[in-house]
Amino acid sequence: MPAMDEASAQEGIGNRRRATRTILAVDDSRTNLHVLAHRLGQLGYLVVLADCGSQALELISARGFDLVLVDRVMPEVSSLHVLQEIRATRDTTDLPVIMVTSQSDPRGAIEALQAGADDYLERPYEFEELAARIERVLARSDRMEELKRSNLALDARIAARAIELGEARGELAAIRVELERCRRC
Repeated sequence: MPAMDEASAQEGIGNRRRATRTILAVDDSRTNLHVLAHRLGQLGYLVVLADCGSQALELISARGFDLVLVDRVMPEVSSLHVLQEIRATRDTTDLPVIMVTSQSDPRGAIEALQAGADDYLERPYEFEELAARIERVLARSDRMEELKRSNLALDARIAARAIELGEARGELAAIRVELERCRRC
């Protein structure tokens, strides 16, 4: 019985963590957007909708998202352009992007992945597969963010040690000067 309680507690923790996740869904089909928003909302995600690439770019620059889910074929501003803009901006260069398409085109997948998509999924797909891919991409993003924080902390420690080393060298130089002066006496 305690293992069951622990599993329930872990599930609750996972749901709370997901509740803070915000996904930008970009698709020119309102039907696809509403279905995605509903299904992802049931998993605890907050979903923001955009029906074109230019709107997506405006939303991305205005607020932070944990992940972008974008349709491969978009009118006006293409999904590849959206992806290139995301990767070209320092604040969003590591923003996870999953591209979804209705086209069965291996070249499209290659182009998307080469442009920086984190994953690529063809319709029709099982929603559970999309959910699993979202979780995997978000988990990888979390690991990357943790690594960045660790690197910053390490850089700060290295800088502090370099300052300490500089101070110790200064003290040592002063002691050497004093010793040299004492030897002359």
